[in-house]
Amino acid sequence: MAGSGELFVDLVRVETRLWNAVDARLRAEHGLRLGQYDLLTVIAGRHECRVLDLVHEVAITVGAASKAVDRLVEAGWCRRVANPADGRSSFLELTPSGVSALSGARRTYEEEIARWTSRLLAPGTLEELANALRTIRAALEAEQRP
Repeated sequence: MAGSGELFVDLVRVETRLWNAVDARLRAEHGLRLGQYDLLTVIAGRHECRVLDLVHEVAITVGAASKAVDRLVEAGWCRRVANPADGRSSFLELTPSGVSALSGARRTYEEEIARWTSRLLAPGTLEELANALRTIRAALEAEQRP
């Protein structure tokens, strides 16, 4: 039976290799990096999304989130909209180009994830793994909340 240390190494290696595989396919087919896809998905899924929402959802620093948003804006996929309640802050929203990029990349993303998960693991095993990872993620996120 594998110890916790071995489990951690396997988890990190799987995440890295899966990330690289999905990232390579998204870049080749859509000119979009996986990190960009992830941020576009978060922005699309939140009403009045702020940079701090990205920070909390993706677990990156404010500086990294701000730079990533700058790149999304530069690519024409996202724009900052002034927050009417607070002139010092802004909300993020997808541009029509961003909606199109996300829509086009979503199927590729899902296909590539399925290629490396559902085709290799039985549905019951995949569900057990998903539940275990959700439990660990929830505990980590609860521990790290201010």
